Amino acid sequence: MPQGNGRYLRKWGTVIVFSIAAGIVGGIGAVAFRVLVGAAHALFFRTILPRISYGFHGLNLGYLLLPALGALAVSFFIRECPEIRGNGIPEVVEAVIFKRGNIPGKFAVLKTVATAITIGSGGSVGREGPIGFIGASLTSLLAGWFNLSKEMRKLLVTCGLAAGIAGTFNTPLAGAMFALEVVYMGAFSINLVPIFIASVTGNAVTLAVLQRAVEIEVPETGHTLFELPLFFALGLILGLLAAFYARFLYGVVDGFERVGLPEAVKPVIGGLGVGFLGMLFPAYGIFGIGYEGMGMAFRGELAVGLLVTLAAVKMLATALTIGSGQSGGVFAPSLYIGTMFGAAFGSVMSVLLPSHVSSPTVYALAGMAAFFSGMTQAPITQILMVTELTKSYAVLPAVMTSATIGFLTARFFLKGESIYTLKLSRKGYHVRTGRPVILETISVGEIMTKEPVYVRKTDTLLDVERLIAETGHDCFPVVDEGGEVIGVIGIKDILKRPVLQKGMPVERFLGDSYGVTYPSETAEEAFEKLMEYDQNLLPVLECPGSRKLVGVITKRDIYRAYYRGLEGMYIE
Repeated sequence: MPQGNGRYLRKWGTVIVFSIAAGIVGGIGAVAFRVLVGAAHALFFRTILPRISYGFHGLNLGYLLLPALGALAVSFFIRECPEIRGNGIPEVVEAVIFKRGNIPGKFAVLKTVATAITIGSGGSVGREGPIGFIGASLTSLLAGWFNLSKEMRKLLVTCGLAAGIAGTFNTPLAGAMFALEVVYMGAFSINLVPIFIASVTGNAVTLAVLQRAVEIEVPETGHTLFELPLFFALGLILGLLAAFYARFLYGVVDGFERVGLPEAVKPVIGGLGVGFLGMLFPAYGIFGIGYEGMGMAFRGELAVGLLVTLAAVKMLATALTIGSGQSGGVFAPSLYIGTMFGAAFGSVMSVLLPSHVSSPTVYALAGMAAFFSGMTQAPITQILMVTELTKSYAVLPAVMTSATIGFLTARFFLKGESIYTLKLSRKGYHVRTGRPVILETISVGEIMTKEPVYVRKTDTLLDVERLIAETGHDCFPVVDEGGEVIGVIGIKDILKRPVLQKGMPVERFLGDSYGVTYPSETAEEAFEKLMEYDQNLLPVLECPGSRKLVGVITKRDIYRAYYRGLEGMYIE
């Protein structure tokens, strides 16, 4: 066998073995987390609730305290590790793109326990994102134990995420696609093979232990060709609503951060709010994940007014849970909210257009797909997930229409952000969905030329011409006596100048507007400045507020870094 073929087989053998291992680890993590959530739910709802129950005008006031008690317990974990707040998926994206696939073990353990308590005590969050996070964190540890390369570590973390999501819903294809759309930003590549392997394996492990993945049954349904404009309209409405809710969610986060209260008190306040809302609707899925309420909507058991009310209440309960600093996912709440609004829309249309609307159930599915796609900017995931959940292609045109329009509408208003990247933006990571993140992961300091050729302000244009001939460069920073940048001079500033002017100092020909960058900025930010100022080179200054020249970066540097980064994304 040729040596190259042997190396290729060894490499792919390693990839496949570790992909299966990632799937097993992710599946076991998903099962363990669900058991932990079940134990927490039993503690709060079966042990604590009967002891604090008190009836008042048909309401059980005990419900009011359950999420607050859980939030109080979670506050101790937050004090130890503030990063556990939120849903977990942004942390996976951050680890893969910006941290070489590293997820600290302590962070993973504390987040797992805190999320289980939040969900088990009735916090209005989902388990899907946290399960994906657990799969990713366990595979990060696995890669660390075997001292794998950063490319393999990043790939395995993505595999662990896919395995967790696949096992949650019994949707291996959608689980793999979610990992690709959210982590790789839609970059379809050879990496799809190990991600599929891990997703199928994780799903198999979950089913082998639990016998079923998701506690929701979707009745058989269908639609007619004449309903497609209605699904288009539904996508527009829920896409707009998804964009609003993503902003609103982080507005609540900001509101809690501005309140001058101890950090341990904020989750308790959020928990009391969730307890009050859940007390009003205890049987409809406001507490916890909410699958029981979604099942009612799919079966057509809820009136229009109640559907809209439940969707609004779930939105507020989820915002209070996450905004106050508790740990949990937005995956399931997004499905719940979209399902309720979709079912309400379908019910209204069935009254207005009784001869054209086949079943409100298909509108519940389409609404779920539209809202989720708008929130996460992952439409393909939701299209595949609905198909796998229903085990039918009958609803595919409806779901594709609503999901695509919901995705595009939300994308317009969110300016390329998603519910996940908005959290990263708050940390200073500038990520946009729908394209591979490469230049955003590379700093100017990594690729700049640290000993640049520069021009003094007293040099003449003739000196610049000689420098161009000697170096082959066509653009230079201009510095004063103290080495501080005062402008940029290039070949385009010299061309067509009269001979008499070429003996004059360059400072007389400098423009007022030119771009600069700093070592801490990303290559993406530097490239945008090169385009904005129409320059081939940017002076790199020491830091904002300083004019000291420490290097230069050119378009060629950025192109080279882009192709190196692109190669690093793939396993071949």
